[in-house]
Amino acid sequence: MKLAVYPGTFDPFTLGHLDIAERALRVFDRLVITVAIHAEKSTLLPPEVRIDLIQRATTHLDGIQVMSFDGLIAKHAKNLGACALVRGLRTSRDFDYESQMAHTNRRMVPELDTVFFHTSAAHALTSSSLVRDILRWDGDIRPFVPAVIAEELMKK
Repeated sequence: MKLAVYPGTFDPFTLGHLDIAERALRVFDRLVITVAIHAEKSTLLPPEVRIDLIQRATTHLDGIQVMSFDGLIAKHAKNLGACALVRGLRTSRDFDYESQMAHTNRRMVPELDTVFFHTSAAHALTSSSLVRDILRWDGDIRPFVPAVIAEELMKK
């Protein structure tokens, strides 16, 4: 079975992230969505809440596991037995950054590939930071995140 790891902060998990996960499952048998924990990075939601919301937003998908991780994602993926990292691309700027990370991860774990998925046009301009800004100003985030996540965030 082909296992891939989809790492990210996912603060919050958007419809663009969900789109990438759904499409990755067409290529891989299993997908581990890994919520990155960065001690120095301020987040809207704690890791355990992000994990819970992603699990609830992906109940319709078979082969998904959600967990957190703090450290080098290449080592984490290797320890899980993954053959690839999944990354979403919205812009050429994303590609420049992700390409550098892919080369670095491959040097650390030569058997680990990075597979890029271009975000669907409907979600190409959506980012977690944009969703946080909309939420901060009491805007409607429902067009940008799965319903279960919008419902939870709009309670806060």
